[in-house]
Amino acid sequence: MTNTLHPVISEITSKLESLTPKAQTLGNYIMQNPAKVVFMTTKELAETCAVSEATVVRFVASIGYQGYSEFQQALKDFINTGMSLPERADMKGIKEPGLDRLHRGVLEELNNLKHMYETIDVETMNRFVTYLDESENVFITGSRLSYTFAYYLGWSLTKIRKGIHIFNGSDSTTIDFLTNAPPKSLVILTAATRYPNELIKLSKLVRRLGHTLLVLTDASISPVIPFANLSLVVPSRSIPFIGNVSNMLCVIQYMVQELASRQGDNLQKHQEQLEQVYMENDILFNLMVP
Repeated sequence: MTNTLHPVISEITSKLESLTPKAQTLGNYIMQNPAKVVFMTTKELAETCAVSEATVVRFVASIGYQGYSEFQQALKDFINTGMSLPERADMKGIKEPGLDRLHRGVLEELNNLKHMYETIDVETMNRFVTYLDESENVFITGSRLSYTFAYYLGWSLTKIRKGIHIFNGSDSTTIDFLTNAPPKSLVILTAATRYPNELIKLSKLVRRLGHTLLVLTDASISPVIPFANLSLVVPSRSIPFIGNVSNMLCVIQYMVQELASRQGDNLQKHQEQLEQVYMENDILFNLMVP
Protein backbone atom coordinates (compact mmCIF):
# COMPACT_ATOMS: atom_id res chain seq x y z
CA MET A 1 0.00 0.00 0.00
CA THR A 2 1.25 3.45 -0.87
CA ASN A 3 0.69 6.12 1.73
CA THR A 4 2.32 9.20 0.20
CA LEU A 5 -0.75 10.88 -1.29
CA HIS A 6 -3.42 10.57 1.36
CA PRO A 7 -4.23 13.69 3.42
CA VAL A 8 -3.87 11.87 6.76
CA ILE A 9 -0.33 10.74 6.00
CA SER A 10 0.58 14.01 4.28
CA GLU A 11 -0.51 16.06 7.30
CA ILE A 12 1.45 13.88 9.71
CA THR A 13 4.57 14.02 7.51
CA SER A 14 4.43 17.80 7.06
CA LYS A 15 4.00 18.53 10.77
CA LEU A 16 6.05 15.76 12.34
CA GLU A 17 9.19 17.79 13.03
CA SER A 18 7.23 20.54 14.78
CA LEU A 19 5.52 18.15 17.20
CA THR A 20 6.58 17.17 20.70
CA PRO A 21 8.71 14.02 21.07
CA LYS A 22 5.73 12.00 22.31
CA ALA A 23 3.56 13.23 19.45
CA GLN A 24 6.33 12.33 17.03
CA THR A 25 6.38 8.80 18.43
CA LEU A 26 2.63 8.64 17.91
CA GLY A 27 2.87 10.00 14.35
CA ASN A 28 5.60 7.57 13.35
CA TYR A 29 3.63 4.63 14.70
CA ILE A 30 0.51 5.65 12.79
CA MET A 31 2.42 6.04 9.51
CA GLN A 32 4.09 2.66 9.97
CA ASN A 33 0.97 0.78 11.16
CA PRO A 34 -2.15 2.44 9.71
CA ALA A 35 -3.96 -0.92 9.30
CA LYS A 36 -3.61 -1.52 13.05
CA VAL A 37 -4.43 2.00 14.21
CA VAL A 38 -7.69 2.07 12.26
CA PHE A 39 -9.11 -0.53 14.69
CA MET A 40 -7.63 0.89 17.91
CA THR A 41 -9.40 2.97 20.54
CA THR A 42 -7.65 6.09 21.88
CA LYS A 43 -6.75 4.11 24.99
CA GLU A 44 -5.24 1.23 23.01
CA LEU A 45 -3.26 3.58 20.77
CA ALA A 46 -2.00 5.56 23.76
CA GLU A 47 -0.88 2.42 25.59
CA THR A 48 0.84 1.02 22.50
CA CYS A 49 2.83 4.23 22.00
CA ALA A 50 3.42 4.81 25.75
CA VAL A 51 1.69 8.20 25.69
CA SER A 52 -1.43 9.59 27.35
CA GLU A 53 -4.88 9.60 25.79
CA ALA A 54 -4.73 13.39 25.96
CA THR A 55 -1.65 13.27 23.72
CA VAL A 56 -3.63 11.23 21.18
CA VAL A 57 -6.50 13.74 21.24
CA ARG A 58 -4.15 16.72 20.85
CA PHE A 59 -2.27 14.96 18.05
CA VAL A 60 -5.47 14.35 16.07
CA ALA A 61 -6.48 18.00 16.48
CA SER A 62 -3.01 19.18 15.40
CA ILE A 63 -3.34 17.46 12.02
CA GLY A 64 -6.73 19.00 11.31
CA TYR A 65 -9.39 16.61 12.60
CA GLN A 66 -12.21 17.56 14.96
CA GLY A 67 -12.09 14.28 16.82
CA TYR A 68 -10.61 10.80 16.93
CA SER A 69 -13.66 9.33 15.17
CA GLU A 70 -13.24 11.67 12.20
CA PHE A 71 -9.50 10.90 12.07
CA GLN A 72 -10.17 7.14 12.17
CA GLN A 73 -12.76 7.40 9.37
CA ALA A 74 -10.24 9.20 7.16
CA LEU A 75 -7.61 6.58 8.00
CA LYS A 76 -10.12 3.83 7.20
CA ASP A 77 -10.81 5.32 3.77
CA PHE A 78 -7.08 5.38 3.06
CA ILE A 79 -6.57 1.77 4.15
CA ASN A 80 -9.64 0.60 2.23
CA THR A 81 -8.47 2.22 -1.01
CA GLY A 82 -5.01 0.67 -0.97
CA MET A 83 -5.61 -2.73 0.60
CA SER A 84 -5.06 -5.71 -1.70
CA LEU A 85 -7.30 -8.79 -1.89
CA PRO A 86 -4.84 -11.02 0.03
CA GLU A 87 -4.54 -8.37 2.76
CA ARG A 88 -8.33 -8.24 3.06
CA ALA A 89 -8.50 -12.00 3.38
CA ASP A 90 -5.92 -11.91 6.19
CA MET A 91 -7.75 -9.09 7.95
CA LYS A 92 -11.08 -10.94 7.87
CA GLY A 93 -9.52 -14.18 9.10
CA ILE A 94 -10.73 -16.15 6.10
CA LYS A 95 -8.22 -18.94 6.77
CA GLU A 96 -9.02 -19.18 10.47
CA PRO A 97 -11.32 -22.04 11.51
CA GLY A 98 -14.36 -21.85 13.73
CA LEU A 99 -15.40 -18.23 13.18
CA ASP A 100 -19.07 -17.36 13.19
CA ARG A 101 -18.85 -15.36 9.99
CA LEU A 102 -22.59 -14.87 9.61
CA HIS A 103 -22.94 -13.43 13.10
CA ARG A 104 -19.91 -11.20 12.66
CA GLY A 105 -21.00 -10.11 9.20
CA VAL A 106 -24.51 -9.13 10.33
CA LEU A 107 -23.17 -7.13 13.28
CA GLU A 108 -20.68 -5.40 10.99
CA GLU A 109 -23.43 -4.39 8.57
CA LEU A 110 -25.64 -3.16 11.41
CA ASN A 111 -22.76 -1.01 12.66
CA ASN A 112 -22.22 0.33 9.14
CA LEU A 113 -25.91 1.18 8.74
CA LYS A 114 -26.01 2.92 12.13
CA HIS A 115 -22.98 5.01 11.20
CA MET A 116 -24.50 5.91 7.83
CA TYR A 117 -27.84 6.82 9.43
CA GLU A 118 -26.12 9.15 11.88
CA THR A 119 -23.80 10.86 9.40
CA ILE A 120 -25.37 10.83 5.90
CA ASP A 121 -25.99 14.26 4.35
CA VAL A 122 -29.77 14.24 3.93
CA GLU A 123 -29.80 17.64 2.24
CA THR A 124 -27.46 16.38 -0.48
CA MET A 125 -29.56 13.24 -0.91
CA ASN A 126 -32.60 15.41 -1.51
CA ARG A 127 -30.68 17.54 -4.01
CA PHE A 128 -29.92 14.34 -5.93
CA VAL A 129 -33.66 13.63 -6.01
CA THR A 130 -34.40 17.14 -7.25
CA TYR A 131 -31.99 16.65 -10.15
CA LEU A 132 -33.70 13.33 -10.94
CA ASP A 133 -37.10 15.01 -10.81
CA GLU A 134 -36.18 17.90 -13.09
CA SER A 135 -33.92 16.24 -15.70
CA GLU A 136 -35.47 14.87 -18.89
CA ASN A 137 -32.66 12.41 -19.68
CA VAL A 138 -30.74 10.53 -16.99
CA PHE A 139 -27.69 8.39 -17.78
CA ILE A 140 -26.46 6.11 -15.00
CA THR A 141 -23.12 4.30 -15.04
CA GLY A 142 -20.74 2.42 -12.78
CA SER A 143 -17.96 -0.11 -13.13
CA ARG A 144 -17.08 -3.41 -11.47
CA LEU A 145 -18.68 -3.43 -7.99
CA SER A 146 -20.25 -0.01 -8.47
CA TYR A 147 -22.08 -1.20 -11.59
CA THR A 148 -24.23 -3.20 -9.16
CA PHE A 149 -25.36 0.10 -7.62
CA ALA A 150 -25.74 1.81 -10.99
CA TYR A 151 -27.94 -0.97 -12.31
CA TYR A 152 -30.05 -1.13 -9.15
CA LEU A 153 -30.56 2.63 -9.18
CA GLY A 154 -31.36 2.74 -12.89
CA TRP A 155 -33.62 -0.32 -12.84
CA SER A 156 -35.54 1.08 -9.85
CA LEU A 157 -35.95 4.49 -11.50
CA THR A 158 -37.51 2.92 -14.59
CA LYS A 159 -40.42 1.97 -12.32
CA ILE A 160 -40.87 5.64 -11.43
CA ARG A 161 -40.27 7.64 -14.62
CA LYS A 162 -39.18 7.58 -18.24
CA GLY A 163 -35.87 8.71 -19.75
CA ILE A 164 -33.57 6.43 -17.71
CA HIS A 165 -30.50 4.92 -19.42
CA ILE A 166 -28.12 2.44 -17.73
CA PHE A 167 -24.56 1.74 -18.92
CA ASN A 168 -21.71 -0.43 -17.72
CA GLY A 169 -18.71 1.87 -17.37
CA SER A 170 -16.37 -1.03 -18.09
CA ASP A 171 -17.79 -1.14 -21.63
CA SER A 172 -16.06 1.45 -23.82
CA THR A 173 -19.29 1.99 -25.79
CA THR A 174 -20.46 4.03 -22.79
CA ILE A 175 -18.21 6.75 -24.18
CA ASP A 176 -20.20 6.69 -27.43
CA PHE A 177 -23.56 6.89 -25.69
CA LEU A 178 -22.52 9.75 -23.43
CA THR A 179 -20.99 11.63 -26.36
CA ASN A 180 -24.26 11.26 -28.30
CA ALA A 181 -26.45 12.15 -25.31
CA PRO A 182 -28.62 15.28 -25.59
CA PRO A 183 -26.85 18.46 -24.46
CA LYS A 184 -26.73 19.08 -20.72
CA SER A 185 -28.02 15.63 -19.78
CA LEU A 186 -27.85 14.38 -16.22
CA VAL A 187 -25.21 11.71 -15.59
CA ILE A 188 -25.07 9.79 -12.33
CA LEU A 189 -21.85 7.90 -11.71
CA THR A 190 -21.51 5.36 -8.90
CA ALA A 191 -17.99 4.66 -7.62
CA ALA A 192 -16.88 2.22 -4.92
CA THR A 193 -13.52 1.24 -3.49
CA ARG A 194 -11.26 0.16 -5.17
CA TYR A 195 -11.93 2.81 -7.77
CA PRO A 196 -11.57 1.73 -11.43
CA ASN A 197 -9.53 4.15 -13.54
CA GLU A 198 -12.14 3.93 -16.31
CA LEU A 199 -14.59 5.81 -14.07
CA ILE A 200 -12.11 8.66 -13.68
CA LYS A 201 -11.86 8.86 -17.48
CA LEU A 202 -15.64 8.86 -17.80
CA SER A 203 -15.93 11.62 -15.17
CA LYS A 204 -13.54 13.82 -17.12
CA LEU A 205 -15.44 13.11 -20.34
CA VAL A 206 -18.81 13.98 -18.83
CA ARG A 207 -17.56 17.37 -17.63
CA ARG A 208 -15.86 18.05 -20.97
CA LEU A 209 -19.14 17.36 -22.75
CA GLY A 210 -20.95 19.86 -20.56
CA HIS A 211 -23.32 17.39 -18.88
CA THR A 212 -24.26 17.59 -15.21
CA LEU A 213 -22.38 14.95 -13.21
CA LEU A 214 -23.66 13.58 -9.91
CA VAL A 215 -21.36 11.19 -8.05
CA LEU A 216 -22.58 8.58 -5.59
CA THR A 217 -19.53 7.17 -3.83
CA ASP A 218 -18.28 5.65 -0.57
CA ALA A 219 -15.48 7.92 0.66
CA SER A 220 -14.40 11.55 0.60
CA ILE A 221 -11.14 10.54 -1.10
CA SER A 222 -12.97 9.03 -4.08
CA PRO A 223 -11.00 10.24 -7.15
CA VAL A 224 -14.14 11.08 -9.17
CA ILE A 225 -15.45 13.66 -6.69
CA PRO A 226 -13.36 16.56 -8.11
CA PHE A 227 -15.21 16.25 -11.44
CA ALA A 228 -18.71 16.22 -9.95
CA ASN A 229 -21.24 19.03 -9.93
CA LEU A 230 -22.63 17.36 -6.82
CA SER A 231 -21.35 14.37 -4.84
CA LEU A 232 -22.77 12.28 -2.04
CA VAL A 233 -20.52 10.19 0.19
CA VAL A 234 -22.22 7.11 1.64
CA PRO A 235 -19.97 6.29 4.61
CA SER A 236 -19.34 2.98 6.36
CA ARG A 237 -17.36 1.98 9.43
CA SER A 238 -15.73 -1.23 8.30
CA ILE A 239 -13.16 -2.29 5.75
CA PRO A 240 -14.88 -4.93 3.61
CA PHE A 241 -13.55 -8.23 2.32
CA ILE A 242 -14.88 -7.47 -1.17
CA GLY A 243 -17.19 -4.48 -0.82
CA ASN A 244 -19.86 -2.93 1.41
CA VAL A 245 -23.30 -2.83 -0.23
CA SER A 246 -25.97 -2.34 2.45
CA ASN A 247 -25.44 1.38 3.00
CA MET A 248 -25.44 2.25 -0.70
CA LEU A 249 -28.57 0.20 -1.37
CA CYS A 250 -30.40 1.92 1.51
CA VAL A 251 -29.53 5.35 0.13
CA ILE A 252 -30.70 4.33 -3.35
CA GLN A 253 -33.97 3.03 -1.91
CA TYR A 254 -34.52 6.35 -0.16
CA MET A 255 -33.86 8.36 -3.33
CA VAL A 256 -36.21 6.23 -5.43
CA GLN A 257 -39.02 6.40 -2.88
CA GLU A 258 -38.53 10.15 -2.38
CA LEU A 259 -38.69 10.69 -6.13
CA ALA A 260 -41.83 8.55 -6.31
CA SER A 261 -43.46 10.72 -3.64
CA ARG A 262 -42.91 13.79 -5.84
CA GLN A 263 -44.47 12.33 -8.99
CA GLY A 264 -48.10 12.84 -8.07
CA ASP A 265 -50.61 11.38 -10.56
CA ASN A 266 -47.80 10.72 -13.06
CA LEU A 267 -46.52 7.88 -10.89
CA GLN A 268 -49.75 5.89 -11.08
CA LYS A 269 -50.07 6.43 -14.84
CA HIS A 270 -46.48 5.32 -15.43
CA GLN A 271 -46.77 2.23 -13.25
CA GLU A 272 -50.15 1.22 -14.69
CA GLN A 273 -48.64 1.37 -18.16
CA LEU A 274 -45.73 -0.83 -17.05
CA GLU A 275 -48.05 -3.35 -15.44
CA GLN A 276 -50.14 -3.52 -18.62
CA VAL A 277 -47.01 -4.27 -20.66
CA TYR A 278 -45.89 -6.91 -18.16
CA MET A 279 -49.25 -8.65 -18.40
CA GLU A 280 -49.53 -8.45 -22.20
CA ASN A 281 -46.06 -9.93 -22.65
CA ASP A 282 -46.28 -12.48 -19.81
CA ILE A 283 -43.15 -11.01 -18.20
CA LEU A 284 -43.68 -11.89 -14.54
CA PHE A 285 -44.89 -15.00 -12.74
CA ASN A 286 -48.35 -14.48 -11.30
CA LEU A 287 -50.20 -16.95 -9.04
CA MET A 288 -53.51 -15.27 -9.86
CA VAL A 289 -53.32 -16.20 -13.53
CA PRO A 290 -54.30 -19.82 -14.33
